[in-house]
Amino acid sequence: MLGVEEITTLPKVALHDHLDGGLRPATIIEHCAANGHALPTEDPDELRRWFFEAADSGSLVRYLETFDHTVAAMQTADQLERVAHEFVLDQAVDGVIYAEARYAPEQHQQQGLELTDVVEAVGRGLTAGMAEAENRGMAIVVQQIVTSMRHGEPTTEIADLAVRYRHDGVCGFDIAGAEDGFPPSRFQAAFGHLKRNNAFYTIHAGEAFGLPSIWEAVQLCGANRLGHGVSITDDITVDEEGHHRLGQLASYVRDARIPLELCPSSNLQTGIADSIAEHPIDLLKQLGFRVTVNCDNRLMSDTSMSREFAKLVDAFDWDIDDIEWATINAMKSAFLPFDQRVALIHGVIRPSFAASRVLLA
Repeated sequence: MLGVEEITTLPKVALHDHLDGGLRPATIIEHCAANGHALPTEDPDELRRWFFEAADSGSLVRYLETFDHTVAAMQTADQLERVAHEFVLDQAVDGVIYAEARYAPEQHQQQGLELTDVVEAVGRGLTAGMAEAENRGMAIVVQQIVTSMRHGEPTTEIADLAVRYRHDGVCGFDIAGAEDGFPPSRFQAAFGHLKRNNAFYTIHAGEAFGLPSIWEAVQLCGANRLGHGVSITDDITVDEEGHHRLGQLASYVRDARIPLELCPSSNLQTGIADSIAEHPIDLLKQLGFRVTVNCDNRLMSDTSMSREFAKLVDAFDWDIDDIEWATINAMKSAFLPFDQRVALIHGVIRPSFAASRVLLA
């Protein structure tokens, strides 16, 4: 059976990973001290445990409260650069070859940064991280997804950043935050702006609300991908003979090949299921949905891409073929030019998995 150590050697693709959800505890402590922000503890190991335990409540609202501390550690250009730099290195060490780092620029203006300052600082950090990773023999590509907080006043300001910086490391747009009471359609103007400019976007939907959120994200807003989307199972029933039947929305999402950015450990923390074995990811895989595996927030879930896959191996007997399938799904779904996606699939992912099969045989 594949374990974390073996899976770490395999190439992976991280589509749904929040920049402010994966900080190193030591970095949080240092930055918050400089910014005058009090933390629950200033011991790195204790702080790591605190984040996991605070997030492990079964409530999305409580889960989101942990970000007060990580965002407080990301309020200057230097701090943003460092966090982005470390994001890249931590992913590369885990065997990730492509990642998209999403975050809300508006949350990093407490000390006077302009929105453009934030995007450019993160960009410098990602660029420096990629250069260092390559020098260390760990080639990785990382881009930004800029996010609007869905509970805020809807504007097109952040969507416009995605358009303006689309050739400078920003690959897309997202809305995130509490779903209930804040439907995707509130940001219709932002999505319209992106469509008019042929820009890509994903939408958090179906994480803590349900089918109406997914329907709006897909049919009203035109999402290219669904952030989580796990509640699509509410539109899947089992008949008397044990056969799964897809409703119209589930059928549309599957047939249109709309990628699901599933985050197993995070979904457990927000109440989707009680255990990985009860998570619907394997069912969605069997039914032919475009399933991708992600961490969401590595700090809050105390996880990594390799650990997420290891949990699926343990719960569902996934093997190296299943991991390759999910990885290629993610690479196909990345907000990256087609030729570059193809090059990574055929030049890195498939050869690496083929070589690993020989070593693991």
